[in-house]
Formats: sequence, C-alpha cells, structure tokens
Amino acid sequence: MSLSKLVLRSMKKNMKHYYLYFFALIFSVTLYFSFVTLQNNAEVLATVEQSGTATAGFKAATYMLYFIVLFFVLYANHLFMKRRSKEIGLYQLIGMTKGLIVRLLAVESILLFLGAVVLGILAGFFSSRLFAMILLRVLEKEALVTMTFSTEALQQSIVVFAILLVIVLVQMAWMIYRVSLLSLFSAAKQADERVKRFSPLQMVIGFLGLIFIAYGYYASTKLFDINSQGNLTLNMIIILATTIGGTFLVFRFSVAFIMNLIRLKKNGHLTARDVLALTPIMHRMRGNAKSLTLITVLTGVSLGITTLAYISYYSSESSAYSQVPGDYVLLEDKGQEFLKKLEDNNITFDKSNFRLQSVSASFTQLLSESQQNKDNPLFGLEGIIYTIPLSDYQQIAPEASISDYDVILTNYGGYMAEMFPLEKDRDVVVTTGGLEGTEEETLHVKDVRHESIISGTVTSGPGGPIFVVPDALFEKLATHSGTSEWHKQTSIKIKNKSDSALAEKLYMQSNGEKYIESYEEQRKGNIETLGITIFTAAFLGLAFLMTTGSILYFKQMSEAEEERGSYTILRKIGFAEKDIMKGIYMKQAFNFGVPLIIGLLHSYFAVNSGWFLFGSELTAPLWIAMSCYIALYAIFAVLSVGYYKKVIRESL
Repeated sequence: MSLSKLVLRSMKKNMKHYYLYFFALIFSVTLYFSFVTLQNNAEVLATVEQSGTATAGFKAATYMLYFIVLFFVLYANHLFMKRRSKEIGLYQLIGMTKGLIVRLLAVESILLFLGAVVLGILAGFFSSRLFAMILLRVLEKEALVTMTFSTEALQQSIVVFAILLVIVLVQMAWMIYRVSLLSLFSAAKQADERVKRFSPLQMVIGFLGLIFIAYGYYASTKLFDINSQGNLTLNMIIILATTIGGTFLVFRFSVAFIMNLIRLKKNGHLTARDVLALTPIMHRMRGNAKSLTLITVLTGVSLGITTLAYISYYSSESSAYSQVPGDYVLLEDKGQEFLKKLEDNNITFDKSNFRLQSVSASFTQLLSESQQNKDNPLFGLEGIIYTIPLSDYQQIAPEASISDYDVILTNYGGYMAEMFPLEKDRDVVVTTGGLEGTEEETLHVKDVRHESIISGTVTSGPGGPIFVVPDALFEKLATHSGTSEWHKQTSIKIKNKSDSALAEKLYMQSNGEKYIESYEEQRKGNIETLGITIFTAAFLGLAFLMTTGSILYFKQMSEAEEERGSYTILRKIGFAEKDIMKGIYMKQAFNFGVPLIIGLLHSYFAVNSGWFLFGSELTAPLWIAMSCYIALYAIFAVLSVGYYKKVIRESL
C-alpha cells in the first residue's frame, strides 16, 4: 500500500480525533490573520495614526499573540498524539519503522495545516471587519470599514504558520523517537506525573502551598505601600514565585489530599457520584498539576492585564474631569470671546470664578506618623500649594464653613491620594514671600476632600492639593506676598446637554486660544490614547481565555474517552444515565471551577495592588472583566458536560 493511500485511510479513520485538532488550528489561524489584517486596514490606520504608540503596540501584541498560538497548537498536538499512541504502537507492531511513521504523520500534519490555513484565512478575512468595527467603536470614531484582503497579512501568516508547522513536526518526531513501543500503549492513560500514595509529608507540603499563596496575596497588598521596605522588582519576583509555586503545590497535594480525606471518611461506602467525582478529581488534579498550574497562571495574568487596561479606559471620563473640572475651563480671564459666542447662540451655562494664589508648604506635616519616614518621597518635600477663598469655593459647595486659620484641603485625588494619603486635623506651616521678606502662618486642616475643582494645568497635573481658606486669611496671605494679582480660573458648565455638540463646535472654532480647555476634548484624547491599549489587551485576553478553556475542554474529552469502559460497566450493572451524570457534574465543577476561582483570586490581588496607577475606577471594570471570564469558562464546562453525556449514552 502506498504512503498516500495509507495517509488517506488513516485520516478517514481518525476523523473523530482530527476535528478537535483541526478546530485548534483553524481558530489559531483566524485569530492571527484577523489581527494582522487589522493592522493593515486603511481605515484603522487613518484613525489611529495620531497615536505614536499604536504601531508599536500592535507589533508587541502580534508577538504575544503568536506565543499564545504556538502554545495552543503545541499543547493540542501533544494531546492529539497521546490519543493516537495505541495506533502508532500498532504501526510499529506490523513492521513499520519509526521513520516511516514520522513521514506518515508529517504528511497528515501538512494536509491539516494547509486546510486549516485556508479556512482560517477565510474566517479571519470576514472577522477582521468585525474587529475593525469594534476598535473604531472603542475609539468613538466614525468611519466606513470596507472588507479588504491584505497581501501583507497573508504573507506574514503563511510564514508564521510554516515555522509553526516545522516546530510541530519536530515535536511529533521527538515524541515518536523517544518513547518505547510498550509505553505507547499506555501513553493515553498517563498524567503529567505519576501518582503515588499519600503521606503526612505531602499533607504538610500541601498546607505550605496554601501558605505560599496567602503570603503572595499579603505581599501584593504591600507592594506599593510606602512604608514597606525593599526593592520593588525583587518584591514582585518574590510575589510571583510564591504565588505560582503555591498554586502548583495546591494542585499537586492540597486538593488531592482533601479529596482523599473525604473518601476515607466514608469508610468505603462510596456512591456512584463518589466513584465518578472524588477519585478522578483526586488523581487527575494531582497528576496534572503542571498543566493546571499553567492554565491557572495564564488565566490570572490575562484577566489581570485585561482588567487594568479596562480600568484605564473606564476611568477616561473621571481622569478627564480631574484635568478639566467643568465642561470648559478658562484660565487667567481669557476666552471671553468664547463666552460671548455661547450667549449669541442662546447656550445657557453656569459660571464659577476662582481666585488662586500660591504659598509654600511642607507636605511632611500632612502625612500620618507612620508615613513620616525618609523612604517617603514626600518626606521633607516643600512645594507650592494654591489657596482659594471660601467665598469662591462656596459656589460649588455652599455648605462649606471655616473660620480663623482653619482650611479645607481639596482637589487631592488620583494615585497620589492612594499612595500618599494626607490627614485632616493636622497643622501645617505655610510661607509667603514678597519684596520685604517672608511670612509664616500656621494653618489647621479641618477636612480633606477629593473632588476636582482646579485645572491640572494650574496645579501642574491632575489631583494637586488646594487649600480653601477664609476670605480674610486669603487677603492677609495676599498682603504678605506683596501682590494683589491672583491666578484666575473660570469653570463653565453647560446647563442643557443638548447644547453640548454646538458648544464643542464653537470651542473648536476658538481653539487658537490656548487658555481655554475642554473636558470633551480631554476625554476623547484619553480614549484615543487608551483605546488601542484596551482593544489589544481584550483581544489577547480573549486569545488567552480561549486557549486555556479549550485546553481544559480537550483534556476532558480525552478523559471521557479513556473512561468510556468504566461507563459501560456502570450501565451494565444497572446505573441510569442521570445517576452517572451526578458525578460528572461534580467533576466538571471542580475541573473548570478550581482553576477559574484560583485564577480569579490571583488576578484580583494583582490588580488590587496597583490599580490606582491606571485609573480611578476599580469595582465596575473588575466585575465586568471577571463576569466575562466566568461566562466563557461556563460555556466550556457546559460543552464538556455535553460531551460526557454523549459518551455515556454511547457506552451501552
């Protein structure tokens, strides 16, 4: 029989195995080709050309995506080869050499790759327009997206998957040449590692795994704590090492040990659910600790990156408002022509005028006692803090009341407020200076507030602190400074939001005046800057999620096939399908739920350690991202249960 006929017969016989591997290849090609096509889309390039980091971000994401695809395909090929191990062993028994078997499988792989690349490119071509529309939607851009076929994307995809094919062939040949004939007949039943008997030492090691994870979580909460000593990079490495190492120990020992204790507590009185759930969970999760650890870590990393990117995007409005606290901000009494245009077009608005003057103050006096150490960047730092009179502040906070030398510290927010919180009920000495020398005044901070009222242009960045002082004290400080001229800011809020579009159009016509700032322009600028980041992060997060979920699904399909004989026995001795499925439900809840829950915990503590560096909103972005991951994992779990149900029905 010729090699070509043998290949065709083999592929026909293994069609039920091939479709799984074939799907993995098509999915990988679709993801890669659609993403590369997106980078060469004329409408997308015209939209993001103002962002200097867009091209670099796309390239970095392309390399990361290729790593994901490489990992996915190699792992799927490894599982596929394990499922065909008996077939390969039979080939050797009938006299075929390992070299001939390698050529046979190589031809099959080449045909599969050719078919997958063709179908994946077609699917990627149609899906790329959808991804382009999503990107433009994220960027809030209006553009007509046409379906164009990119020859650059085609060439790049062919080269990349040709290299991947060579790597797969090398992996395949290495797996065939390194194993013995006897091991091929039991390869499908082998886990990542041989399971041994339990011992008290393993219980201790499993408990240490939980301690390692708990320490990693605790250390992450102190990562950006200014009072914590040590090198930031070293602390991050320690957190990663303890968390990942603890995860492996939990899978390797803790879960299996708990399941074994539950089984022993039943004194041998095991139900069908116990046989189909407790024992497989105990051995499978323990034996496959390496792969489960990898899946869990990938889930945590991808969810963490996606959440942080979404926090930045979700916080674009609040970040814009901290920079421009109003629909429009006019500095130094400029922009009067813009106000006249608003009035001429019957656009009603509220106007708040603020007078500001600067004083020098030491931030050390506002820090808590625990933060007053030399490692704190604010310790001993003297800087400029602007003051505004109470009467001006009462335009937005009528209830505010202070007297004598009491002050309200406001406008303090962002990551500075999270990392370096300032306390109320503390005294601070401020200094003013004029031609006749300097004067000092001791002020008492009555309250600390975080609402934004002054432009970030004035405070040299959003979130800069402002002192609200009584009017008499404001005049006194002005006398000390030797000047009656103050910085001025006018905040404009459009009363009727339906007039916002026209007002923004009038603002764009007055854009030559650099002393006028627009909240909408700042918000759109934030979105344009962060839109590419959130899109690429979400795209890579989807790829990571599909990879980990698919691998778990593939593993469950393999286990279902291995356990088909057990289901046949159970059905023959009288167990109904619903009785067997009770154990399957519990097993799948553990197989998908435990890696997901641990991955969610990893991502939560990772995000919680430094989310404030990326934005001002945490709860909503975190819950939205986690909900998406839970939903997609649930889909894979349902598919896995459906496959088990099919195997059980066919077992009798």
